[in-house]
Amino acid sequence: MLRILKQYYPIRNALFIVGEGIFIYTSVLIASWILLGTESFAADKWVWFKSLLITFVCQMCLYYNDLYDLKITDTFTELALRLLQALGFSGIILACVYFIFPETIIGRGIFIVSIAFVIVFIVSWRFCYSLIIDRGIFNQRIIILGSGKLAQNIIHEINDKKDCGYTVSLVLPDSSDNTVFVSDKNAIKIFENNYQGLCEIAKSFNINKIVVALKEKRGIFPTKELLQCRVDGIDVLEGNSFYESLTGKLIVEYINPGWLIFSDGFQKSPFRRFLKRTVDLILSFTCLVIFLPVIIITTILIRIDSIGPIFFSQERVGEKRKKYIMYKFRSMIASAEKFSGPVWAEDNDDRITRIGKLIRKLRIDEIPQLWNVLKGNMSFVGPRPEREFFVKKLEDVIPYYDERFTVKPGITGWAQVSYGYGASVDDAIEKLNYDLFYIKNLSTFMDFVIMLRTVKTVIFGKGAR
Repeated sequence: MLRILKQYYPIRNALFIVGEGIFIYTSVLIASWILLGTESFAADKWVWFKSLLITFVCQMCLYYNDLYDLKITDTFTELALRLLQALGFSGIILACVYFIFPETIIGRGIFIVSIAFVIVFIVSWRFCYSLIIDRGIFNQRIIILGSGKLAQNIIHEINDKKDCGYTVSLVLPDSSDNTVFVSDKNAIKIFENNYQGLCEIAKSFNINKIVVALKEKRGIFPTKELLQCRVDGIDVLEGNSFYESLTGKLIVEYINPGWLIFSDGFQKSPFRRFLKRTVDLILSFTCLVIFLPVIIITTILIRIDSIGPIFFSQERVGEKRKKYIMYKFRSMIASAEKFSGPVWAEDNDDRITRIGKLIRKLRIDEIPQLWNVLKGNMSFVGPRPEREFFVKKLEDVIPYYDERFTVKPGITGWAQVSYGYGASVDDAIEKLNYDLFYIKNLSTFMDFVIMLRTVKTVIFGKGAR
């Protein structure tokens, strides 16, 4: 397993991406060799680097077109459609690069010819990889101790994410009256509250890990059996920790203060804070300069479209519960909450103006928050700020909600790129699961990944209302 952003991924996932890159690179080299001829191909010392540029652009387009999400590309039709779209975008991007930097051109018609090889190689490679995934080859076999909600969520996540690298081989419930809770055809169900001989059972099933997700540990915790398993080389993992590494989020309903206290994470060193603030200052100033034409055009369009102020300002709760004024481009009518009071935006909300729908979809309405980042009220990446009205409401029903105020709120965040827009208490709980994961595991690299995924979200307009 590879550990990236505190999550574990099967090594085969990395090999799959690297292997696909090698196939694309090879396709370009083959096309170059065919069209340039042996002598010209050998004489061009830069052909290897030019081919690498094409490979990089193609794989970025594959990523941004969701071709590395196997749940989306689970049919041949969807795979073919998205693959053609990604290669088309690659051609457009490369044409722009070649126009600006003519010296990077590898040769006339080489990209077109290489597409044929790319399609054949990628489809064949993905077909072989799908066979490996469907048959669970190289999966780690695990036992789950427990039958409560945490255990059920773990099983659901493993079943839903077929490339997670795990197979549930055995389930040992902690309640004798809970006789049916697993629908997975691959899971072997044992409904006896008896953990004797656990180590021998694990060895007989070639188990790699045992996940302890017991609802109640007092009186039934199999200390002796689990210790024997651990000594014999079988990993024993606490259920919440395993779920965190599997999904990239926590479950606030099931974690206890003791787990949070003794678990890894929550590192907020002065150097990390200084680095994050430095990056915020540089990015916010640079983006304000780059987006100046967009800001001017949006200002004019809002003024023409509806009556009211250009900017929408509202009090939000920030780090350490300090209140500040957050700025956005106004996307709703001026009196949006005059009669309704504070409410979350809904799908097809009739309070949103014509221009408002456009700037919300493209996230242009968020640009003025760069000023908040520059002032220090916000960061580029962090939990989204909320109004005090909703904070008081959510704190009463959601455990650990006040932990969001230990870091600065952000323009974007782990919850935004992982879950999308939320407009209910249930949505707020799910987003807090992701926010707590971010706060617990925050790092500069994680911020960088979130920004890359934010670009993807903005390009395809996901989660906007």
